[in-house]
Amino acid sequence: MNKSQAQERITKLRKEIEHHRYLYHVLDTQEISDAALDSLKKELADLEKQFPSLITPDSPTQRVSGMPLEKFEKVEHRLRMYSLNDVFSHEEVEEWEERLKKLLHLQKAPEYFAELKMDGLAISLTYEEGELVLAATRGDGRVGENVTLNARTLESVPLRLRLDGVKDSVLRKKITQRVEVRGEVVIHKDTFEKLNKKLEQEGKVPYANPRNLAAGAVRQLDPKMTAARELHFYAYDIPMDLGLVTHEAVHDLARTLGFKTVEHEKKAQSLPAVFAFLEQIERTRKKFQYNSDGVVVTINDSAAFRKLGYVGKAPRGSIAYKFPAEQATTVVEDIQLQVGRTGALTPVAHLTPVRVAGTTVSRATLHNADEIERLDVRVRDTVIIQKAGDIIPDILRVLKNLRPRASKAFTFPKTFMGSPVERKEGEVAHYVTDKNLPARQREALRHFISKKAFDMDKLGGKTIDLLLEQDLIKDAADLFTLKTEQLLELPGFKEKKAENIIGGIQEKKKVPFARFLYALGIRHVGEETAQALAHAFGSLERLRQASEQQLASQHDIGDVVAHSIVDYFAEKDSQSLLDKFQRVGLTLEQPKRARSTALTGKTVVVTGTLEKFTRDGAHDAIRDAGGAVSSAVSAKTDYVVAGAHAGSKAAKAKKLGVTTISEPQFIKLLG
Repeated sequence: MNKSQAQERITKLRKEIEHHRYLYHVLDTQEISDAALDSLKKELADLEKQFPSLITPDSPTQRVSGMPLEKFEKVEHRLRMYSLNDVFSHEEVEEWEERLKKLLHLQKAPEYFAELKMDGLAISLTYEEGELVLAATRGDGRVGENVTLNARTLESVPLRLRLDGVKDSVLRKKITQRVEVRGEVVIHKDTFEKLNKKLEQEGKVPYANPRNLAAGAVRQLDPKMTAARELHFYAYDIPMDLGLVTHEAVHDLARTLGFKTVEHEKKAQSLPAVFAFLEQIERTRKKFQYNSDGVVVTINDSAAFRKLGYVGKAPRGSIAYKFPAEQATTVVEDIQLQVGRTGALTPVAHLTPVRVAGTTVSRATLHNADEIERLDVRVRDTVIIQKAGDIIPDILRVLKNLRPRASKAFTFPKTFMGSPVERKEGEVAHYVTDKNLPARQREALRHFISKKAFDMDKLGGKTIDLLLEQDLIKDAADLFTLKTEQLLELPGFKEKKAENIIGGIQEKKKVPFARFLYALGIRHVGEETAQALAHAFGSLERLRQASEQQLASQHDIGDVVAHSIVDYFAEKDSQSLLDKFQRVGLTLEQPKRARSTALTGKTVVVTGTLEKFTRDGAHDAIRDAGGAVSSAVSAKTDYVVAGAHAGSKAAKAKKLGVTTISEPQFIKLLG
């Protein structure tokens, strides 16, 4: 911007900052978060630095002046690496304590051990005869990747344990025989900033955040690349029964054995002491040399921890208290449209890049026209955005006092990439009507190969783009006719890579009927609807011949979905595609015939964390028992299965009078 534009922006910023300063410091209230206010101040300081002649004494800024591997092998953890259940408020911590007291039959609160939760990559180190023999990533908790060569390059990982400090002979014998130590690999902030600065000077793209860099460095096939990243390992657990009485003693033992542990930890006799520690960490964590996204609170009594056991993928005796999502202010530089596989247009706000929750954010989804209207967001608006963990950032609010005078409301165009745009009555989304639009075809193919569809993990989005650009494919059925020699003509493809891709595609010629339906990308047919259709009709031919009335009579298949399905199968392009799938030899696996049980014909919603089932596993069990799965609770729901930490769905079930059952009751109904 020029000096005149900067003057106008600076004037508005000073006025807005002064408004919020007055609310906070004089009236003891606030409209926006501290983080958002800090972001406004930073923008002002940056502008004044760029235009120093515009600084005035009353400005808020002037108050105070080995050898590379071919691939990683999979390894199974002897002891499963569990995740932690997250909580976000003191009230949720108090509820957790009440559950602990009830399960352990305690009259008074137990003792706790609280420790900083570092934002890095969890790995497990195994020592035999005191020597490091294996380092493995968490993976899915049961199976991880062998990264031993890379872990050995970390100076903070002992290659041999320091056993001299272990005085107890029985304990020392156990540790010497075999011991597993778990911890977090992180990269310090100063190292991260130094590396990014170097990349920028070289004209390369900097890393988004320290966690991604640490995770990527640990998974480098060349250990020399890992060593160059200056990573640090911090131990947090020894998941074995070594006779240690408390979790605090586990940390002490880890330090004795030669490991670093996080210095921010506290034994707490009660929750008030835990809360005091949380508040202290939240105040000071930005000064720490590594990123942190919360505090882990564990019942300190090791015997009690083991007695509490696990629920789903998490121990009952530990929780992760997550810090509130960070907020920042930035400017909407543009609002652009993206087309999806069904032709739906999604508006995306392109933002002036800003750091939020440890990452650089430059885009935020605006969902649809209704959301844009609700926010009244416009190009050049200053907005407050929020990002928690890996969640897509949201625009929370528009600071309309900072809006430029000539701003205009955003409206959807009548055409997009030459295709007419329509919004049907009763729907929130706008759609392009041209099914052959290249951008739409690309997204449809990416959906087809995705994990919940055909799960072609050897193919990626970039390869799909390249195949389309080179005119080697026009639709999903063409994937199955690709030859190795065709791929070898593409840039960057060698024989092994080409063979792996072709082999991976051919392996998917036999696919469950429900996955196939989901992969087709029929409008309004998501994963659950595809499962329901597969079980209701059993074969593609029967489904293709079904009338709207037959479809709409099925559970959870309303008139809109039924009309969309009939429309899809009536289209010549769809019929041509399905015929091509048949010609290339695609085989659809028919769904298993459901057993007759107490759940036959019943609609079931699963909420919370179950101990014996994953969410997908519970859904499969319901279908096998003749029931139907729903993601939302309504008056038509027959049962709600409520696991640990069941939330709003359980509350809604109670309000509607829907029967809520426990996991043991659920298992009994399965028969």
